[in-house]
Amino acid sequence: MSHPKHADTSHDILDVIRERWSPRAFDPARDVPTGDLKRVFEAARWAPSSFNEQPWRFVVAARTRAATAFASLLETLDTFNREWAQHAPVLALVAARLTISRTGRPNQTAWYDAGQAVGFLTLQATSVGLAIRQMEGFDRAGAVRVCEIPPEFEPVVAMAIGYAGEPDLLDSDKHRAAERRPRLRQPISDFVFNGRWGDPF
Repeated sequence: MSHPKHADTSHDILDVIRERWSPRAFDPARDVPTGDLKRVFEAARWAPSSFNEQPWRFVVAARTRAATAFASLLETLDTFNREWAQHAPVLALVAARLTISRTGRPNQTAWYDAGQAVGFLTLQATSVGLAIRQMEGFDRAGAVRVCEIPPEFEPVVAMAIGYAGEPDLLDSDKHRAAERRPRLRQPISDFVFNGRWGDPF
């Protein structure tokens, strides 16, 4: 599918950023090759992190290759997300280590660093024709249990990974409408300030 949701940018940016988007409709007939998944997580590997701590971890479950793990992770999603995520070929859970491995002190940038890893991962996925949708709506305690996450780590976000599908694949009218809406963002003058807060750049 060649999706119509490329960003209408105000300034020239990389195509991989302009083309990135977060679908709910995934093509259920297309598995993600293991090689492409490894490339995606290799990109995450090279994200920057404070003290090179690399506090991120990923638990990955492919629907056709790890059906039990996929079903268990799917059950931790809220109903709204489960409706569409069941058709994605891959689910993944992102976790972050909240303490610095060398000292045991709290890592104040753990979530920030994990977010950078997911950002790198997402752009690499876009470059090979994959789509990522991140989900905040999931049962964290349930995810800790089914993914056997150790206590020094905390779940950050769940993700669906696959190939974007047609909006008509979705059961919900609301979801189908959302797939077809143009992408919108605030102008940079709303969030980039010149020297002091509130003075647009």
